[in-house]
Amino acid sequence: MTPGGIRPRPDQVAELTRGLALPLPEVSTDHLEVIAEGLLRAFGDIRARCPVTVASGTEAEVTALMEARLNILIEEDPLWGQLVLCAVRGKESISFNGAHLEKRPDLSIYLSNRNRGFPLITEAKIIDAVSSKTEVLYCDNGIRRLVDGEYAWGNREAFMIAYVRDGSSIRTKLTPFLSGAIAKKPQEYLIESLPTAVDVATSDLTHSRHGRNFSYEGGASAGIEPGPISVWHLWLS
Repeated sequence: MTPGGIRPRPDQVAELTRGLALPLPEVSTDHLEVIAEGLLRAFGDIRARCPVTVASGTEAEVTALMEARLNILIEEDPLWGQLVLCAVRGKESISFNGAHLEKRPDLSIYLSNRNRGFPLITEAKIIDAVSSKTEVLYCDNGIRRLVDGEYAWGNREAFMIAYVRDGSSIRTKLTPFLSGAIAKKPQEYLIESLPTAVDVATSDLTHSRHGRNFSYEGGASAGIEPGPISVWHLWLS
């Protein structure tokens, strides 16, 4: 879109949210843990079948493999199939005020018991210091989009996955970086809680909480603030 086309469009928001009160109810922790396990399993499968692409491919190439594998799991895994309708890569969506009509989250996971207009958003980033893909880009091009209402603005949670190629972990890279961001004025990423490990996880899985700096525009929820968002971080190496 051209700069002149960037303007709030409350009619777009009102139509998308017709009959809904935002933000939507939170997804249960149990379901989010199942989703994390599904993402971990899908990554393990594609790493075994396509090791070169997973080790050296672009973010888009790896995520395309993830999309295909997540959808195949619907037929193979009864629990996953009950929870997930489909996974879609690069599904166009609008920002919180309709100013942007063509936002493209990396993966949109459509859950069987959720409104179709608001899938579970999953952003994917490569972590590889050699190619300057670090936790800084992970936060600037991931967490910030959730805070600013570009993605997942109707939800209370979102996922971020990292394809780690340099041995980094959440503990050694993401948590220290976010700890430093808290001290900045104004504070970056509106951090309310730093990454906390998920007790049942056998992988590098945490969740953090972040405020959001916008109010809804258009529809019955116009003027309401969305409250914080829980970001689940899954780093895959």
